Amino acid sequence: MDLREVEQLRGESAEFVADVFGALPWRGVCYLRGLMLDGRRKSVQPMAKRLPGGNMQTLQQFVNQSPRDPLPVRRQIAERLTEVITPEVWVIDGVSFPKCGRASVGVARQYCGAVGNRANRQIAVSVHAVTDTVPCPLNWQLCLPREWTDEPDRCRRAGVPDDVHQEKWRLALGLLDTLTDWQLKAPVVVADVGYGVSTPFRISLEE
Repeated sequence: MDLREVEQLRGESAEFVADVFGALPWRGVCYLRGLMLDGRRKSVQPMAKRLPGGNMQTLQQFVNQSPRDPLPVRRQIAERLTEVITPEVWVIDGVSFPKCGRASVGVARQYCGAVGNRANRQIAVSVHAVTDTVPCPLNWQLCLPREWTDEPDRCRRAGVPDDVHQEKWRLALGLLDTLTDWQLKAPVVVADVGYGVSTPFRISLEE
């Protein structure tokens, strides 16, 4: 979206933000507008350059010092999505985010099946609600590779608690448990073969 299109949606987006996020400071509204704007890089510095009157320090403070719990927001969005699209299946898979540097939490040279190679990226485990035409993310969790969790100092510098490494299939089960706590019911659950080869994962799905 360009700036003109974002401005045209100002009223609708403000109503959505108020409903889902509640009271949000001005810098938070600016950050969300930055995410909506066109641009390959969605980190703070390039977003601040694209925003009229964008202030990098203000946006950085919002991202680094926000005390907000993301789960209530995710729940609101997941409930809205499932009402709108009536999903036929939930899909568990990995989602990769290519990165240029090494500072972002969880960045490492990792394999991505979608592109068939190893590259510098973050990887998250996700649960998507899917129809024959629309995939919508319901919940997700960043997967920390061993090279991060084996370096406690690096984790602490990035604000990551010690010893948070979990296998992807365990993360997936945790995501499903959270969705169940939100009273969302899966019509059918399918997963990438990397999850299916785990016997504990398959057994847990049946419980």
